[in-house]
Amino acid sequence: MNAPFALCEETVAIADLRDPGEAARIADFVYRANGSPFHLPRWLRAVEQSTGQRATGVLAEKGGAITGWLPLVEVRSPFFAPALVSSGFGVGGGSLVISPKTIRRLARAASELAIRRSCASVELRGGEAPAGWETRADSHCGFAKPLAESDEAQLLEIPRKQRAEVRKGLKADLVVTIGDAERDRAAHYACYAESVRNLGTPVFPRSLFDAVLDSFGDEADILTVWQDKRPVASVLTLYHMGSALPYWGGGVWDARGLRANEVMYYSLMCHARRKGCITFDFGRSKTGSGPYHFKKNWGFEPEPLVYSFWTAPEASPRDVDPTSASYRRKIELWKKLPLGVANRIGPVIARGLA
Repeated sequence: MNAPFALCEETVAIADLRDPGEAARIADFVYRANGSPFHLPRWLRAVEQSTGQRATGVLAEKGGAITGWLPLVEVRSPFFAPALVSSGFGVGGGSLVISPKTIRRLARAASELAIRRSCASVELRGGEAPAGWETRADSHCGFAKPLAESDEAQLLEIPRKQRAEVRKGLKADLVVTIGDAERDRAAHYACYAESVRNLGTPVFPRSLFDAVLDSFGDEADILTVWQDKRPVASVLTLYHMGSALPYWGGGVWDARGLRANEVMYYSLMCHARRKGCITFDFGRSKTGSGPYHFKKNWGFEPEPLVYSFWTAPEASPRDVDPTSASYRRKIELWKKLPLGVANRIGPVIARGLA
């Protein structure tokens, strides 16, 4: 009588994202496991190519099949402690697993990798928290809801006071364009860069936006609101598994008075439905912040996001929270910088803010 075959053991290893076959297998697992666009290898490759931050990840397998995936970006900066982030420059990440047992294995592998690469911490944005890791569920909230069945129904879905602001914007002399050509990209970067400067935040390098657009193809675009020939508000959106994720958006100083942001997001909701999306994911916002209340005014309910952290022995985790008391004075100074100066030095700093 033959002895029974031993059950296959689950193995964990560092993924080779440069191997097209491995990247394709991981992408297939992400879609089957209902992961985010920030779990996809193409997101990680776009981040690495455009910012120089090393993309990697921890892959669990059993019997030749993927059982877990933890995307990671090794974020280094002269201004902050080095960290492994899941997922770098994204608002989603964390472990994608078939079994809870796999979470422990991925977390252990990530912490061991952090030590080998002299990183002070590992940060997971989403996913189930590994046992023994620090967690936070009070810093950010996500906002998502189903799209309506028509443009008019979408307008009526917006609460009355906010709907009145949208109607004012729609009556103004504003033009909406959608695309990913150079004109769209330049307009978007101009609006976004001015917006984050006004908030006191360094702007990401334009190469990051270009790399994401090039990597996602038809699953990403830019919607811009124009006053005459001047872009006043613009947003780069990802489309993933039936959801529209307006990710990098902003407006110039005049956008508020023109109701350009209202026109932008309402137009995007209508455009997303026409692309076949069924959900509008308004993204994350700092709990209690201005954007948090803006999204609530649109009828979106906040959903607390859980982030997990591991810190190496005798190390201090990086602090990149713009609302931290240590940054208040720097933020106020940044708001006063001339836009040209902020756009030159901002990307150097922002590369380390993944």
